[in-house]
Parts: sequence; structure tokens; C-alpha cells
Amino acid sequence: MTTGIAEMPGKKSVETSAPPIIRVEIYNQTYNIRSDGDSAYLTKLADFVDSRMREISSGTLTVDSLKVAILAALHIADELHRLQQTHEQADAQLATRSAECAEMLDKLLKVRSNIAQEKGAPENISLG
Repeated sequence: MTTGIAEMPGKKSVETSAPPIIRVEIYNQTYNIRSDGDSAYLTKLADFVDSRMREISSGTLTVDSLKVAILAALHIADELHRLQQTHEQADAQLATRSAECAEMLDKLLKVRSNIAQEKGAPENISLG
């Protein structure tokens, strides 16, 4: 974060801080973005949006940049939604498999405990 000194009329100097400005270009337009975030990451995002807009514009007859931006946003939103669904499905599968593994482990420990009790041995169970 950068810190600067701002002069206010009729007042003493006051210290202010503002995030640095990052300049990006998207679809032949330059944008100055204030951000404390990683500038390389923000530039990468801008490049992604730019490439998606160019991809959309090459496949359509429209030259209206707003329409191209809306179509690109819809494509990006669709991709995000599909990835979220995939992530949710993977989480559900992982939860199911984890529960199955825990159940099998409980059964194994119970069987080993029963065998140990039948043999009259102490219940020192080692899992390694």
C-alpha cells in the first residue's frame, strides 16, 4: 500500500493512504484500477477477459463492445457455474467415500476388538 500526504484547505497536512493504481487493457480500452491485490494476478484476469471478448467478437457480427462484453460475461458465468457444479459433485463424492471408509474402519476395529476379547488378550490395537 502506498502512503502519501494530502493538503486540505485550512488544515494541517493529513496522511492518507490509497491503493496503488494498476493499468490494464481490455478490448482496446485502458482501465486504471486501484487495488491492494497482486498486480500480476489482476493483469492476468484482465488478459483473460480481453481474450474472451476477442474470442466472442471473432465469432459474431456485432462490433458493439458492450454487447461483446455482455456475451463474454455470460460465457464466463457459464464456465464458473459449471465448475461450481463439478466442485459440489466432487465434494459430495468425497464425503460419501469418507463416510464409507470411516464405517469400514469402525467395523475392522470392532472385529479386532472382538477377536482380542475372545482370545483373552488385552485390547492393545496397533494401526501401523
